[in-house]
Amino acid sequence: MRRVRQHFIIHILVAIVLSLVINFSYLLMPIITESGMGERKMSNAPVGEHNSGVLHLERDMHGYIVCDCEQRDSVYTSAWQVLNFKLKEGDHITFSVREAREYETGNEALAPHPRLEEVYEINGEPFDFDALFDRPSRTVELVWQILYYAVLSFLMIAILAYGGGAQRNRRWVVIRRILLLLTLAAVAISFAPVMSFNHGEMKLDFFFRSGPHDNAYIIVLTKCLFMIVVTALYSRIYTLMRHQQTIVVENERLKTENLSTRYNMLMGQINPHFFFNSLNSLAMLVREGDQKRSLEYVDQLSYTFRYIIQNGKSSTTTLKEELEFAEAYAYLFKIRYADKLFFNFDIDERYKEWVLPALSLQPLIGNAVKHNSITTKNPLHVDIRVVDGVLEIENAKHPKLDVEPSTGIGLDNLRSRWQIIAGKDIEIIDEAERFMVRLPLENPGKR
Repeated sequence: MRRVRQHFIIHILVAIVLSLVINFSYLLMPIITESGMGERKMSNAPVGEHNSGVLHLERDMHGYIVCDCEQRDSVYTSAWQVLNFKLKEGDHITFSVREAREYETGNEALAPHPRLEEVYEINGEPFDFDALFDRPSRTVELVWQILYYAVLSFLMIAILAYGGGAQRNRRWVVIRRILLLLTLAAVAISFAPVMSFNHGEMKLDFFFRSGPHDNAYIIVLTKCLFMIVVTALYSRIYTLMRHQQTIVVENERLKTENLSTRYNMLMGQINPHFFFNSLNSLAMLVREGDQKRSLEYVDQLSYTFRYIIQNGKSSTTTLKEELEFAEAYAYLFKIRYADKLFFNFDIDERYKEWVLPALSLQPLIGNAVKHNSITTKNPLHVDIRVVDGVLEIENAKHPKLDVEPSTGIGLDNLRSRWQIIAGKDIEIIDEAERFMVRLPLENPGKR
């Protein structure tokens, strides 16, 4: 929870910084624009040309500026310009002219009429468009811009940096995230805050409600595009760093769990209970004077302990080596239980070189003996076979009345080892009459 909170705070800070970068970069644009307009006004400013006159309005609010000149009779002024520039009948205007093209007249028989482009002075006073209206301050506009794009950036980071799903559905997850991002971008562009001029009032408004004369569309589009690109790059970097951190943490966890598993495995398998039972079985053979079986028992016991110690340092082994150990380990139990315990091995030769985590059969054989009653009337049969590349260990259930104390190494430990080492899960079938564990083997030819 603490780490999630830290990442949340980092994303908020990144979103704010990104919004500041975008908006402060675009603060330069009005300065450049105003300078450019000033230069353009100066270049278009009249120098002895017909660029001043008196405005005469028609009933529909459009008008004509009658020039103080001989070359041009009048200049057309649209109703939109009259309204926005707050022009009145009889105003003496200093202006620049835009020559109209033929298609603007709507009638090829009429000569194109010059149109008003820029107003420089009205009645001898410099014309300031912004001063005509009670518009929000630059600070208010900037605060709205920063807050809006900070929230937008945070939402994009949340979409790109989080999520996921199963590996098999990764493609669809990526497609859904891209579609969601594009939808968010479209909504963000539509609701971007801009300065809009409507009904004689300059105010902050949404982009989709602004008129074609209110702002440069390219600025809003560029802001959102820049936001998407930078956010995507940051999210990708963040995802890679998070993945790398997860791998480091997981490796450390695996090392710790591997050491703990080996230690518990050795302590659980070479425990005094098993050791003393083995010595008692050996003493019984010695007392009976069965030298041949006594020597064989010592050999199998020695091989069992040697295999456990050696394979405690390795992660995987071949099925052939694991079966040889299982036969030696099972032999120790068969001596103890005489003709009441039977192990049936049915393994196809083609599976002998397949691999599995070492010491997987030992806890299953030990649990079968420990948790079942083994008598002459109810002998225990343990079947070990391979079916379609899966090792199966099955036995009929004859529960004991008094359960022996657990060694601490059980099915949970075995399942955890298989998930860590083999990357697979084991299947446990616990029914009323039988108990079976299925271990998926790995074909070395497909590595």
